[in-house]
Amino acid sequence: MLRSAVNSTVRKAVTELTQYPKPGETLHGFTLLRTKHVPELELTALHLRHDKTGADYLHIAREDSNNVFSIGFKTNPPDDTGVPHILEHTTLCGSQKYPIRDPFFKMLPRTLSNFMNAFTASDHTYYPFATTNAQDFRNLMSVYLDATLHPLLKETDFTQEGWRVGPENPKVAGKDGEAGAEDSKLVFKGVVYNEMKGQMSDADYLFYIRFQDHIFPAINNSGGDPQKITDLTYEQLRKFHAEHYHPSNAKLITYGDMPLADHLKEVDAQMSAFEKIQADIDHKKPIDLSDGPRTVTVFGPVDPLADPDKQYKTSISWIMGDTNDVLQSFSIALLSSLLMDGYGSPLYRGLVESGLGTDWSPNAGYDGSATTGIFSIGLSGVAQGSVEKVKDEVQKVLRDVRQKGFEKDKIDGYLHQLELSLKHKTANFGLSVLHRLKGKWFSGTDPFDSLAWNDTVAAFEAKLAQGGYLEGLMDKYLLNDNTLTFTMAPSDTYVAEVSKEENERLAAKILQVAQAAGGEEEAKKFFERRELDLLAEQGKSSTEDLSCLPTVYVKDIPRQKEPAKLRDEVAHGTTIQWHEAPTNGLTYFRAINTFENLPDELRSLIPLFTDSIMRLGTKDMTMEQLEDLIKLKTGGISVGYMSTASPTDFRKASEGIVLRGMALDRNVPDMFELLRKLILETNFDSPEAALRIRQLLQASADGVVNDIASSGHAYARRYAESGLSLEAYLTEQVSGLSQVKLITSLAGRPESDKLEDIIEKLKKIQSFALAGGGIRTALTCGADSSQANSLALSRFMASRPTEPVAFPPAGKQTFAKDIKAFFPLPYQVYYGGLALPTTSYTSPQGAPLQILAQMLTHKHLHHEIREKGGAYGGGAYMKGLEGLFGFYSYRDPNPQNSLSIMRNAGRWAVDKQWSDRDLEEAKISVFQSVDAPKSVNTEGMLRFVSGVTAEMQQRRREQLLDVSKDQVREAAQTYIVDALAKGEERIAFLGKKQDWVDSTWAVNEMDVAGTAE
Repeated sequence: MLRSAVNSTVRKAVTELTQYPKPGETLHGFTLLRTKHVPELELTALHLRHDKTGADYLHIAREDSNNVFSIGFKTNPPDDTGVPHILEHTTLCGSQKYPIRDPFFKMLPRTLSNFMNAFTASDHTYYPFATTNAQDFRNLMSVYLDATLHPLLKETDFTQEGWRVGPENPKVAGKDGEAGAEDSKLVFKGVVYNEMKGQMSDADYLFYIRFQDHIFPAINNSGGDPQKITDLTYEQLRKFHAEHYHPSNAKLITYGDMPLADHLKEVDAQMSAFEKIQADIDHKKPIDLSDGPRTVTVFGPVDPLADPDKQYKTSISWIMGDTNDVLQSFSIALLSSLLMDGYGSPLYRGLVESGLGTDWSPNAGYDGSATTGIFSIGLSGVAQGSVEKVKDEVQKVLRDVRQKGFEKDKIDGYLHQLELSLKHKTANFGLSVLHRLKGKWFSGTDPFDSLAWNDTVAAFEAKLAQGGYLEGLMDKYLLNDNTLTFTMAPSDTYVAEVSKEENERLAAKILQVAQAAGGEEEAKKFFERRELDLLAEQGKSSTEDLSCLPTVYVKDIPRQKEPAKLRDEVAHGTTIQWHEAPTNGLTYFRAINTFENLPDELRSLIPLFTDSIMRLGTKDMTMEQLEDLIKLKTGGISVGYMSTASPTDFRKASEGIVLRGMALDRNVPDMFELLRKLILETNFDSPEAALRIRQLLQASADGVVNDIASSGHAYARRYAESGLSLEAYLTEQVSGLSQVKLITSLAGRPESDKLEDIIEKLKKIQSFALAGGGIRTALTCGADSSQANSLALSRFMASRPTEPVAFPPAGKQTFAKDIKAFFPLPYQVYYGGLALPTTSYTSPQGAPLQILAQMLTHKHLHHEIREKGGAYGGGAYMKGLEGLFGFYSYRDPNPQNSLSIMRNAGRWAVDKQWSDRDLEEAKISVFQSVDAPKSVNTEGMLRFVSGVTAEMQQRRREQLLDVSKDQVREAAQTYIVDALAKGEERIAFLGKKQDWVDSTWAVNEMDVAGTAE
């Protein structure tokens, strides 16, 4: 103990430059080019170059144990086949040093990382991870470097991840012609193909990608257009890798407190086998609009849940300056916020509040991610007759703003937000720095400039002090007609046309093979044989030797976890949980007001209430004035709904309204006053209240089909779970498909409806939101701020109504839902979930179920649902606190097959001869999230919100570490096999209704407005 104390006193801070080489000196094959200390971010940046290959390397040294690595490559797409995206997938399917199927997914249960992923951006691809464990960092770095620089790129990986033609049900290939016509029907398959079919069903994504096609035609669709993906050949994939995934074309970033020398040694060892080539440094430019305005109209799908008369999306865009000018790019981003952020902003008032549209278009705002910036102002939910008016109104608002200029208070509010974002240290600070830097670095911006926040802000303030700076930027870029007006019109035939094109393309591909093979029957046999070959290759996945893969071990996981130091106090009419810790001068506040017997009709309107109080204003202040104060005095405040299961009985739950806020210590009284004012003084009786609430409802309803698609499996799971426990029922009411149905039905009311019944209920919520004796509070702050915060809290508590809140006792709570529920929605793929009730958090059976979920996901379901079935994702989960076990599939072309796999997964787990290694890996997977670094403001929150004490968490930790294989089998038998035999499951699927959705399914139509067939 003494020795480590001595060592820590002499250890130099990792940010100290004296311990690194000087610029011009070399270390492990790299030359240090320059260094920069950034005191406001408490980091030191070092820029190096690999001597042999020219690879760029940025190291960010910071006293942070959550270390980050990323390797990325410039990948300008040559066409719309999605070759960068498919390559991102296939590089992770096996490499020279790790020649097994899918080492990336096989590593997931062999690492304590808290983040592992890969991303395809418009013109670059990158592979990041984060971990606090030094051995784990070395393991993952080795796997990532080998995967990207030396992938196997087998043809079967290309057909699995990219695209192929094959029988709809993969198992039919082995039946020698005995299968039914539907099962043996040939279809396009492939993980990326199905992913992008799902993406292109999303009207917002479609609008954005078609807009990019026209403003930036030089940058092709890196994700891939399904209509073009099927043109990509295996040879083109290999060629693209050889040309782009090369050290000369690479940029690496490391972050944290681990030694730079160790990183460089490993990277040099991997890269020194390569010779230098010409890097891809082509920074693509947008179209030239200097010769005047252009107009483009394309067609997209109809949204069945939105107002049928307001289905247009339209935007006006300007080409801005070079984003390498960091000051100008920062200034334009701030200008964009001043013009568009918040309900009080001039463009929101002129375009949305005035009724021209219901919300911003997907491309709205300033996009500084490419070499040249683009500024767009656009709307969704526009009526056909209003499309032409949008541009005129935009130009009118811009002229008005230019004439009036900008208030200093508003600018100060944005700078205050920036100051707080620097002070608020998240557990994922390294990843946020990576995401902030990498895109700009690939498009030519110096990362040292991007890191120098204080320099940029100081330069901005100097320009501002000269006068007319922001107005000058408007003159330069926006007050002209060098614009692109881009519109997407709804088409009733769009979905049918996409389907027809796919069928024709499929027929052409089959004919091509038939001509080469000597007939249609031979072609069918060829496709089935190839599917069998792929199945055989995939089959190796569950039996192959994984000993070549590095791993960490359960013995590396500490048995004891030091809990956050908390203290409780009863004062000011509330119980207070204090967490005194270093917070950099910030105070974090949370309060929960709990209610008994809250009626369904009020609970389901709490989300609308919390939106309304951030929209309507009070009797003495407009929303614009309130928004300005929130920006000037806080780092954000919010009011929302919360519910939690009881840790000792998962069938019981509590619910309430939760308040959150963050502010500099000196501004805590202002934060409390703003929360009080918004909740108690919002004016629901103002003449505009009904109109503003209707606009909120329309904005929520517009694009809801796309919102569901982006996380369809979560909606399916939520609905399935809602028939199993009170907490799940409550959650589904406020954030599930029931909430969607309510909001779309309210948004669909005629314009003449003044929403009196709804406003009365919102006022009722307002009357009890802060009332009664059920409030508990939590404050996280520095010890030196506790006294002042306690005084501010006492004033806040004294300023609220204290009369008791009482609702009539509810009758017997029934939340049983249909055993099998189907929601017809206009998607080309499916989303589904199957859920089962299990046991409470404090029960010893909960830990084996958590381990079982990991084992099923990594050893069975990923393989069956994703690799074989072609879904983008699938797995099992255990919600420990909620006591629910479940299965899901995501962007799934084969839902019947997936449901069958889910139903049989319990029996598979019972019969499986689990190895010690399987158990070890599952425990490591669980502890990735259990031991993930936490931001200071989240410490102690599980105890505060749900009553899970440090003792309960420690007991659960020990139970997880001690789970045996027999316990896992028993859990699978009791909670899956036996539960299914008793019919305890609840199932929900979303997607296009087909013949397999028979009378055993309860079909829940979402089309409340009656616009779908």
